[in-house]
Amino acid sequence: MHKIYYFLMVIMLGCISCEWQFMSENDGTIAVDRYDRIQSLYLTTGDFSALQQMNTAYPMQTRTLIEDVLRIGKVNDQQINTKFLRFYQDTTLQTLIAEAEQQYANMDDINQELTDAFKYLRENIIGLEAPEVYAQIGSLDQSVIVGNNTIGICLDKYLGTDYPLYQKPEYGYTKHQLSMMNRHYIVPDCVGFYLLSLYPMPTDKMMTQQDSDIHIGKIQWVVNKAMGKRVFENKYIQKVQRYMLQNKNVSLDMLLRNNNYMDFQ
Repeated sequence: MHKIYYFLMVIMLGCISCEWQFMSENDGTIAVDRYDRIQSLYLTTGDFSALQQMNTAYPMQTRTLIEDVLRIGKVNDQQINTKFLRFYQDTTLQTLIAEAEQQYANMDDINQELTDAFKYLRENIIGLEAPEVYAQIGSLDQSVIVGNNTIGICLDKYLGTDYPLYQKPEYGYTKHQLSMMNRHYIVPDCVGFYLLSLYPMPTDKMMTQQDSDIHIGKIQWVVNKAMGKRVFENKYIQKVQRYMLQNKNVSLDMLLRNNNYMDFQ
C-alpha cells in the first residue's frame, strides 16, 4: 500500500512540475536553470549521482562546458570525468565555486530582469524567441556563452568589481573590465550577446574598427531600451540615438539589420 501511495505521489509531483513548466513557457517567465548547483555538488564532493545528472539531464550544457569553455577534451573521452574533476581541484577554482554559490544562492532579481527584458524584445522584434538560460561556473575565461537558443552565464565572472581575486595582477583585468564584473551586468550581457548572435557583424565585406564599434553600439542601444535604463553609454550609442530620433519609423529589427554604417556617422 505504501509503495502504491509513493508511486502516486511521484506521478502527481511530475504532473505539477510539467504544468508549472508549461505555464512558465507560455507566460513569458524566464528562470535561470541552476546547472551550477549540480556542477558544484560534483566538483566539491565527487558525488557520482551529480555527475550522472549532469550527463543525462544537462548533456548540452556539460558538453559546452567541457569542450568550449574549459577546453579540456571531448565529452565522450573515456577519461574526461577524471580530467574534469581534477581540473577543478585547483584551490582558486574551488574558491570560485564556493563564492559563486554563496553570492548566487538566490537569483530572483536576475530572473525578473531577464523576463522583463525579453518581454520587451519579443514585443518589439517580431519572431524573436526567448532563450533558455542556465548558470554554470567556468574558469575565468568567458562570461556568457550563447548557442542553440540558450544562454549560459558563467557566474565566476560576476563576483563583484572589488572581488579580491580579480585584483591580482596576473589576471590583467582593466578598470573598465572590472567595472562590469558584477551582478548588475549579468542581464545586459545576456541580452547583448544573444542579440549579437541573432544580428552578427557582416562577413561579406571589410569592417573598419569604427564599423565594428557602431555595430556594437546598435546592440548596446537596444540593450538599454530592453533594460529600461542606460546600462551602456558611449559615443556610438549616441550616434544610434540620433539616428533613431531622425528615423522614428525604423523598428528595432530594421535598426539591427542595417549594416550601412555610414547612416550612423
